[in-house]
Amino acid sequence: MIARLPLFILIEFFLLCVALPTVIIVYRLAPFMFFFLWGAAVYCWFIYRLSHHESLKQIWKWRAVTWGNMKPILIRWVIASAAMFAFTYFYDPERLFYLVKERPQIVAYLLVFYPIFSALPQEFIFCSFFFERYQKFFKTEWSKIIASAVVFAYAHVLFINFVAPPISFLGGLIFAMTYSKTRSLALVTIEHGLYGNTLFILGLGWYFYHGAVPIQ
Repeated sequence: MIARLPLFILIEFFLLCVALPTVIIVYRLAPFMFFFLWGAAVYCWFIYRLSHHESLKQIWKWRAVTWGNMKPILIRWVIASAAMFAFTYFYDPERLFYLVKERPQIVAYLLVFYPIFSALPQEFIFCSFFFERYQKFFKTEWSKIIASAVVFAYAHVLFINFVAPPISFLGGLIFAMTYSKTRSLALVTIEHGLYGNTLFILGLGWYFYHGAVPIQ
């Protein structure tokens, strides 16, 4: 099967992880990011099922969502939330709780829909798919984790600011470490949802919003 050939996988890696984000960055296509995100997710799901035959239930792995796994995630999230609050307060205080103050009506929708429509497809691509599909390119688990974080951060350069990529790299490391330990898409999606919702509520979400991308 051609989809399993090393050359095909290498070209796919370049197109998906390098070329596609570069096109979005160069042509300022951030307003269409959900189209690209879900398009990539659908492609990855098709290839994953074709090549690896695992069902969504096997990948989802809800049984990993236990108190034992959630406890360190919650502790880390609380610490990270305090750090994000401090960063926003000192770096861009005008944005602090901007969404809550200016558009409180959408906060409830954000809390529900962000994990489903943003965190889930991202974690499937950058964790579930990435770890399985490209594992032959990396000799150690740590190299896979770092590579996932780097690709995740590069995908966020499309927002054209100096805040989104480094925060995304740190988040990518955290999510990849969780996935490496548990292999649970459910758990890492919950974790990503926690960080993403906190980021938007605190005000840092402005730097992850396509409307903030400067026009050429």
